[in-house]
Amino acid sequence: MGIFDFLGGEFIDVIEHTDDTDDTLVWRFERRGNEIKYGAKLTVREGQAAVFIHEGQLADVFYPGMYMLETNNMPLMTTLQSWDHGFSSPFKSEIYFINTTRFQDLKWGTKNPIMCRDPEFGVVRIRAFGSYSIRVSDPATFMREIVGTDGEFTTDEISSQIRNLIVPRFTNTVASSKIPVLDMAANMESLSQIIEEQVSPQMAEYGLEMPMFLIENISLPAAVEEAMDKRTSMGVVGDLHKFTQYAAAEAMGDAANNPNGGGGMGAGLGMGMGMAMAQNMAGTMAQPAAAAPPPPPVETVWHIAENGVTTGPFSRAALGRMAADGKLKRATTVWSAGQDGWKPAGDISELAQLFNTAPPPPPPPA
Repeated sequence: MGIFDFLGGEFIDVIEHTDDTDDTLVWRFERRGNEIKYGAKLTVREGQAAVFIHEGQLADVFYPGMYMLETNNMPLMTTLQSWDHGFSSPFKSEIYFINTTRFQDLKWGTKNPIMCRDPEFGVVRIRAFGSYSIRVSDPATFMREIVGTDGEFTTDEISSQIRNLIVPRFTNTVASSKIPVLDMAANMESLSQIIEEQVSPQMAEYGLEMPMFLIENISLPAAVEEAMDKRTSMGVVGDLHKFTQYAAAEAMGDAANNPNGGGGMGAGLGMGMGMAMAQNMAGTMAQPAAAAPPPPPVETVWHIAENGVTTGPFSRAALGRMAADGKLKRATTVWSAGQDGWKPAGDISELAQLFNTAPPPPPPPA
Protein backbone atom coordinates (compact mmCIF):
# COMPACT_ATOMS: atom_id res chain seq x y z
CA MET A 1 0.00 0.00 0.00
CA GLY A 2 1.37 3.42 -0.96
CA ILE A 3 1.60 6.36 1.35
CA PHE A 4 -1.16 8.19 -0.51
CA ASP A 5 -3.49 5.20 -0.25
CA PHE A 6 -2.79 5.06 3.50
CA LEU A 7 -3.53 8.77 3.96
CA GLY A 8 -6.69 8.46 1.87
CA GLY A 9 -7.95 5.69 4.13
CA GLU A 10 -7.55 7.92 7.18
CA PHE A 11 -10.26 10.26 6.00
CA ILE A 12 -13.97 9.58 6.42
CA ASP A 13 -15.74 8.49 3.27
CA VAL A 14 -19.14 7.41 4.77
CA ILE A 15 -21.00 9.60 7.26
CA GLU A 16 -24.18 8.31 8.89
CA HIS A 17 -25.78 7.85 12.27
CA THR A 18 -28.31 5.41 13.74
CA ASP A 19 -29.82 5.91 17.19
CA ASP A 20 -31.60 3.34 19.36
CA THR A 21 -32.29 5.66 22.30
CA ASP A 22 -35.59 7.47 22.87
CA ASP A 23 -34.30 10.72 24.34
CA THR A 24 -31.36 11.87 22.17
CA LEU A 25 -32.06 15.10 20.31
CA VAL A 26 -28.55 15.83 18.99
CA TRP A 27 -25.50 13.63 18.43
CA ARG A 28 -22.13 14.85 17.18
CA PHE A 29 -20.35 12.71 14.58
CA GLU A 30 -17.01 12.07 16.29
CA ARG A 31 -13.81 11.96 14.30
CA ARG A 32 -10.31 12.73 15.50
CA GLY A 33 -9.31 15.92 13.77
CA ASN A 34 -12.78 16.22 12.18
CA GLU A 35 -11.22 15.51 8.77
CA ILE A 36 -13.70 14.59 6.05
CA LYS A 37 -12.78 13.43 2.57
CA TYR A 38 -14.00 15.54 -0.32
CA GLY A 39 -16.66 13.49 -2.13
CA ALA A 40 -17.59 11.47 0.96
CA LYS A 41 -21.11 10.05 1.16
CA LEU A 42 -23.49 11.54 3.70
CA THR A 43 -26.61 9.54 4.57
CA VAL A 44 -29.40 11.36 6.39
CA ARG A 45 -32.27 9.09 7.31
CA GLU A 46 -35.95 9.96 7.76
CA GLY A 47 -36.45 11.78 11.03
CA GLN A 48 -32.94 13.27 10.89
CA ALA A 49 -31.15 16.41 9.81
CA ALA A 50 -27.39 16.90 9.54
CA VAL A 51 -25.87 20.27 10.42
CA PHE A 52 -22.31 21.19 9.38
CA ILE A 53 -20.33 23.56 11.62
CA HIS A 54 -17.27 24.88 9.79
CA GLU A 55 -14.64 26.84 11.70
CA GLY A 56 -17.18 27.76 14.38
CA GLN A 57 -19.85 28.91 11.94
CA LEU A 58 -23.05 27.11 11.08
CA ALA A 59 -22.82 26.15 7.43
CA ASP A 60 -25.07 23.74 5.55
CA VAL A 61 -28.10 21.79 6.77
CA PHE A 62 -28.93 18.47 5.07
CA TYR A 63 -32.34 16.81 5.26
CA PRO A 64 -33.20 13.12 4.54
CA GLY A 65 -31.37 11.74 1.54
CA MET A 66 -27.89 10.66 0.32
CA TYR A 67 -25.37 13.35 -0.61
CA MET A 68 -21.91 13.48 -2.19
CA LEU A 69 -20.02 16.10 -0.21
CA GLU A 70 -18.81 18.27 -3.04
CA THR A 71 -18.81 21.99 -3.69
CA ASN A 72 -22.15 21.93 -5.51
CA ASN A 73 -23.86 20.24 -2.51
CA MET A 74 -22.34 22.55 0.11
CA PRO A 75 -22.99 26.10 -1.08
CA LEU A 76 -22.61 27.84 2.28
CA MET A 77 -19.48 25.97 3.26
CA THR A 78 -18.00 26.58 -0.19
CA THR A 79 -18.60 30.29 0.28
CA LEU A 80 -17.09 30.28 3.77
CA GLN A 81 -14.01 28.35 2.62
CA SER A 82 -13.64 30.15 -0.74
CA TRP A 83 -13.13 26.85 -2.48
CA ASP A 84 -12.47 26.66 -6.19
CA HIS A 85 -14.40 24.24 -8.36
CA GLY A 86 -11.33 22.04 -8.59
CA PHE A 87 -11.14 21.46 -4.84
CA SER A 88 -10.34 17.84 -3.94
CA SER A 89 -8.47 17.85 -0.60
CA PRO A 90 -9.96 16.86 2.81
CA PHE A 91 -11.66 19.50 4.94
CA LYS A 92 -12.39 19.84 8.64
CA SER A 93 -15.95 20.29 9.91
CA GLU A 94 -18.11 19.22 12.82
CA ILE A 95 -21.23 17.32 11.86
CA TYR A 96 -24.26 17.15 14.18
CA PHE A 97 -27.13 14.73 13.55
CA ILE A 98 -30.41 16.17 14.87
CA ASN A 99 -33.39 13.95 15.60
CA THR A 100 -36.47 15.62 14.05
CA THR A 101 -38.99 12.96 15.13
CA ARG A 102 -41.64 13.66 17.73
CA PHE A 103 -40.65 13.02 21.37
CA GLN A 104 -43.78 11.81 23.15
CA ASP A 105 -44.98 11.59 26.73
CA LEU A 106 -42.71 14.24 28.22
CA LYS A 107 -43.93 15.25 31.68
CA TRP A 108 -44.65 18.62 33.24
CA GLY A 109 -46.07 19.60 36.62
CA THR A 110 -46.31 22.35 39.21
CA LYS A 111 -43.53 22.17 41.80
CA ASN A 112 -45.48 24.32 44.28
CA PRO A 113 -49.24 24.81 44.73
CA ILE A 114 -50.83 27.60 42.70
CA MET A 115 -53.03 30.09 44.55
CA CYS A 116 -56.26 31.01 42.79
CA ARG A 117 -59.68 32.39 43.69
CA ASP A 118 -62.55 29.95 43.28
CA PRO A 119 -66.18 31.22 43.16
CA GLU A 120 -67.36 28.35 45.40
CA PHE A 121 -64.48 27.64 47.81
CA GLY A 122 -62.81 31.05 47.91
CA VAL A 123 -59.01 31.11 47.83
CA VAL A 124 -57.69 27.61 47.10
CA ARG A 125 -54.38 25.99 46.24
CA ILE A 126 -54.26 23.65 43.27
CA ARG A 127 -51.66 21.41 41.69
CA ALA A 128 -51.59 20.13 38.14
CA PHE A 129 -49.56 17.82 35.94
CA GLY A 130 -49.69 16.48 32.43
CA SER A 131 -47.67 15.57 29.37
CA TYR A 132 -46.54 17.11 26.10
CA SER A 133 -44.57 16.30 22.96
CA ILE A 134 -41.90 18.25 21.08
CA ARG A 135 -40.00 18.03 17.83
CA VAL A 136 -37.20 20.04 16.23
CA SER A 137 -38.74 22.16 13.48
CA ASP A 138 -35.71 24.34 12.63
CA PRO A 139 -32.39 22.47 13.12
CA ALA A 140 -30.24 25.55 12.49
CA THR A 141 -32.08 27.68 15.07
CA PHE A 142 -32.07 24.82 17.56
CA MET A 143 -28.28 24.49 17.19
CA ARG A 144 -27.74 28.22 17.68
CA GLU A 145 -30.14 28.81 20.57
CA ILE A 146 -30.02 25.60 22.61
CA VAL A 147 -27.34 23.04 21.74
CA GLY A 148 -24.18 25.04 21.18
CA THR A 149 -21.22 22.65 21.31
CA ASP A 150 -22.91 19.88 23.32
CA GLY A 151 -21.83 16.60 21.71
CA GLU A 152 -24.90 14.65 22.90
CA PHE A 153 -28.03 16.59 23.80
CA THR A 154 -31.02 14.80 25.39
CA THR A 155 -34.59 15.79 26.25
CA ASP A 156 -33.67 15.93 29.96
CA GLU A 157 -31.45 18.94 29.26
CA ILE A 158 -34.36 21.00 27.95
CA SER A 159 -37.35 19.64 29.88
CA SER A 160 -36.87 21.98 32.85
CA GLN A 161 -36.68 24.97 30.53
CA ILE A 162 -39.89 23.94 28.78
CA ARG A 163 -41.60 23.39 32.14
CA ASN A 164 -40.64 26.95 33.10
CA LEU A 165 -42.50 28.10 29.99
CA ILE A 166 -45.58 25.99 30.68
CA VAL A 167 -46.28 26.62 34.38
CA PRO A 168 -46.62 30.46 34.27
CA ARG A 169 -48.94 30.23 31.28
CA PHE A 170 -50.98 27.53 33.01
CA THR A 171 -51.32 29.79 36.05
CA ASN A 172 -52.44 32.78 33.98
CA THR A 173 -54.87 30.69 31.94
CA VAL A 174 -56.55 29.11 34.97
CA ALA A 175 -56.76 32.43 36.86
CA SER A 176 -58.23 34.33 33.93
CA SER A 177 -60.70 31.58 32.97
CA LYS A 178 -62.65 31.94 36.28
CA ILE A 179 -63.75 28.33 35.89
CA PRO A 180 -64.70 26.71 39.25
CA VAL A 181 -62.27 24.02 40.37
CA LEU A 182 -65.01 21.38 40.30
CA ASP A 183 -65.71 22.21 36.64
CA MET A 184 -62.10 22.19 35.43
CA ALA A 185 -62.19 18.47 34.65
CA ALA A 186 -64.80 19.19 31.97
CA ASN A 187 -62.68 22.00 30.51
CA MET A 188 -59.21 20.41 30.45
CA GLU A 189 -59.20 20.04 26.68
CA SER A 190 -59.97 23.72 26.03
CA LEU A 191 -57.48 24.85 28.70
CA SER A 192 -54.81 22.60 27.14
CA GLN A 193 -55.39 24.14 23.72
CA ILE A 194 -55.10 27.69 25.09
CA ILE A 195 -51.82 26.92 26.87
CA GLU A 196 -50.40 25.20 23.78
CA GLU A 197 -51.16 28.29 21.69
CA GLN A 198 -49.44 30.52 24.25
CA VAL A 199 -46.31 28.37 24.55
CA SER A 200 -45.83 27.70 20.81
CA PRO A 201 -44.39 31.15 19.86
CA GLN A 202 -41.70 30.86 22.55
CA MET A 203 -40.89 27.31 21.44
CA ALA A 204 -40.48 28.52 17.84
CA GLU A 205 -37.74 30.89 19.01
CA TYR A 206 -35.80 27.78 20.07
CA GLY A 207 -36.40 25.96 16.79
CA LEU A 208 -38.95 23.65 18.42
CA GLU A 209 -42.65 23.02 18.10
CA MET A 210 -45.15 21.44 20.49
CA PRO A 211 -47.53 19.15 18.54
CA MET A 212 -49.41 18.12 21.67
CA PHE A 213 -50.02 19.47 25.18
CA LEU A 214 -52.27 17.80 27.76
CA ILE A 215 -53.48 18.61 31.26
CA GLU A 216 -54.02 15.23 32.87
CA ASN A 217 -55.01 16.23 36.41
CA ILE A 218 -55.88 19.28 38.51
CA SER A 219 -56.09 18.53 42.23
CA LEU A 220 -56.88 20.31 45.50
CA PRO A 221 -54.96 19.90 48.80
CA ALA A 222 -55.53 16.61 50.63
CA ALA A 223 -57.46 18.27 53.48
CA VAL A 224 -59.91 19.90 51.07
CA GLU A 225 -60.41 16.65 49.15
CA GLU A 226 -61.05 14.81 52.44
CA ALA A 227 -63.72 17.36 53.42
CA MET A 228 -65.34 17.01 49.99
CA ASP A 229 -65.36 13.20 50.38
CA LYS A 230 -67.13 13.52 53.75
CA ARG A 231 -69.69 15.87 52.23
CA THR A 232 -70.29 13.39 49.41
CA SER A 233 -70.61 10.52 51.88
CA MET A 234 -73.29 12.40 53.82
CA GLY A 235 -75.20 12.91 50.59
CA VAL A 236 -75.02 9.19 49.84
CA VAL A 237 -76.21 8.23 53.36
CA GLY A 238 -79.36 10.35 53.02
CA ASP A 239 -81.59 9.99 56.15
CA LEU A 240 -79.06 9.89 59.01
CA HIS A 241 -81.61 8.52 61.54
CA LYS A 242 -82.47 5.52 59.37
CA PHE A 243 -78.81 4.92 58.66
CA THR A 244 -78.09 4.88 62.42
CA GLN A 245 -80.82 2.30 62.95
CA TYR A 246 -79.44 0.17 60.15
CA ALA A 247 -75.89 0.41 61.58
CA ALA A 248 -77.18 -0.59 65.03
CA ALA A 249 -78.94 -3.63 63.57
CA GLU A 250 -75.78 -4.67 61.76
CA ALA A 251 -73.73 -4.29 64.97
CA MET A 252 -76.30 -6.34 66.90
CA GLY A 253 -76.01 -9.18 64.42
CA ASP A 254 -72.21 -9.07 64.48
CA ALA A 255 -72.15 -9.12 68.30
CA ALA A 256 -74.52 -12.07 68.49
CA ASN A 257 -72.43 -14.07 66.03
CA ASN A 258 -69.11 -13.27 67.70
CA PRO A 259 -67.81 -16.49 69.30
CA ASN A 260 -64.67 -14.92 70.77
CA GLY A 261 -66.45 -12.65 73.24
CA GLY A 262 -68.39 -15.49 74.91
CA GLY A 263 -71.77 -16.74 73.78
CA GLY A 264 -73.64 -15.26 76.78
CA MET A 265 -71.90 -11.93 76.49
CA GLY A 266 -72.50 -11.67 72.73
CA ALA A 267 -76.12 -12.74 73.09
CA GLY A 268 -76.74 -10.35 75.97
CA LEU A 269 -75.18 -7.49 74.06
CA GLY A 270 -77.24 -8.33 71.02
CA MET A 271 -80.45 -8.53 73.07
CA GLY A 272 -79.66 -5.24 74.81
CA MET A 273 -79.03 -3.46 71.55
CA GLY A 274 -82.15 -5.01 70.06
CA MET A 275 -84.33 -3.86 72.97
CA ALA A 276 -82.87 -0.36 72.86
CA MET A 277 -83.44 -0.22 69.15
CA ALA A 278 -87.00 -1.49 69.53
CA GLN A 279 -87.78 1.08 72.24
CA ASN A 280 -86.29 3.81 70.09
CA MET A 281 -88.36 2.79 67.08
CA ALA A 282 -91.52 2.41 69.22
CA GLY A 283 -91.04 5.86 70.71
CA THR A 284 -90.50 7.29 67.29
CA MET A 285 -93.66 5.66 65.95
CA ALA A 286 -95.74 6.64 69.02
CA GLN A 287 -94.89 10.30 68.83
CA PRO A 288 -96.61 12.21 66.06
CA ALA A 289 -94.31 14.10 63.83
CA ALA A 290 -94.11 17.73 64.89
CA ALA A 291 -95.34 20.10 62.26
CA ALA A 292 -92.63 22.37 60.96
CA PRO A 293 -93.31 26.05 61.73
CA PRO A 294 -94.14 28.19 58.74
CA PRO A 295 -91.36 30.41 57.43
CA PRO A 296 -91.37 33.97 58.77
CA PRO A 297 -92.93 36.55 56.47
CA VAL A 298 -90.57 38.52 54.30
CA GLU A 299 -90.51 42.16 55.37
CA THR A 300 -90.84 44.77 52.65
CA VAL A 301 -88.12 47.40 52.61
CA TRP A 302 -88.24 50.76 50.83
CA HIS A 303 -85.86 53.11 49.09
CA ILE A 304 -86.25 56.91 49.07
CA ALA A 305 -85.32 59.24 46.19
CA GLU A 306 -84.82 62.94 46.98
CA ASN A 307 -82.99 65.56 44.92
CA GLY A 308 -81.57 62.87 42.62
CA VAL A 309 -80.09 60.87 45.55
CA THR A 310 -81.31 57.41 46.54
CA THR A 311 -81.14 56.21 50.16
CA GLY A 312 -82.24 53.06 51.89
CA PRO A 313 -83.38 50.43 52.27
CA PHE A 314 -85.63 51.36 55.22
CA SER A 315 -88.09 49.17 57.09
CA ARG A 316 -91.69 50.28 57.65
CA ALA A 317 -90.90 51.03 61.27
CA ALA A 318 -88.00 53.26 60.23
CA LEU A 319 -90.25 55.11 57.78
CA GLY A 320 -92.80 55.60 60.58
CA ARG A 321 -90.19 57.33 62.71
CA MET A 322 -89.14 59.46 59.75
CA ALA A 323 -92.79 60.45 59.15
CA ALA A 324 -93.17 61.42 62.81
CA ASP A 325 -90.04 63.58 62.57
CA GLY A 326 -91.27 65.21 59.38
CA LYS A 327 -88.44 63.74 57.28
CA LEU A 328 -90.88 61.63 55.25
CA LYS A 329 -93.82 63.35 53.58
CA ARG A 330 -96.70 62.12 51.46
CA ALA A 331 -95.04 63.55 48.33
CA THR A 332 -91.73 61.80 48.99
CA THR A 333 -91.08 59.25 46.20
CA VAL A 334 -90.38 55.69 47.36
CA TRP A 335 -89.79 52.31 45.74
CA SER A 336 -89.69 48.65 46.84
CA ALA A 337 -88.97 45.39 45.03
CA GLY A 338 -91.80 44.43 42.69
CA GLN A 339 -93.20 47.96 42.53
CA ASP A 340 -93.85 49.54 39.15
CA GLY A 341 -91.54 52.56 39.32
CA TRP A 342 -91.24 55.31 41.94
CA LYS A 343 -94.45 56.53 43.63
CA PRO A 344 -95.33 59.13 46.29
CA ALA A 345 -95.43 57.59 49.74
CA GLY A 346 -98.98 58.87 50.26
CA ASP A 347 -100.24 56.88 47.26
CA ILE A 348 -99.12 53.55 48.74
CA SER A 349 -101.71 52.10 51.11
CA GLU A 350 -99.15 50.43 53.34
CA LEU A 351 -97.32 53.72 53.90
CA ALA A 352 -100.30 56.10 53.83
CA GLN A 353 -101.23 54.85 57.32
CA LEU A 354 -97.98 56.32 58.66
CA PHE A 355 -99.20 59.85 57.97
CA ASN A 356 -102.65 59.26 59.55
CA THR A 357 -101.01 58.44 62.90
CA ALA A 358 -99.01 61.64 62.97
CA PRO A 359 -100.56 64.29 65.28
CA PRO A 360 -102.18 67.32 63.64
CA PRO A 361 -100.36 70.66 63.79
CA PRO A 362 -100.74 72.53 67.07
CA PRO A 363 -103.51 75.16 67.32
CA PRO A 364 -102.55 78.80 66.91
CA PRO A 365 -101.81 80.67 70.10
CA ALA A 366 -104.80 82.41 71.72
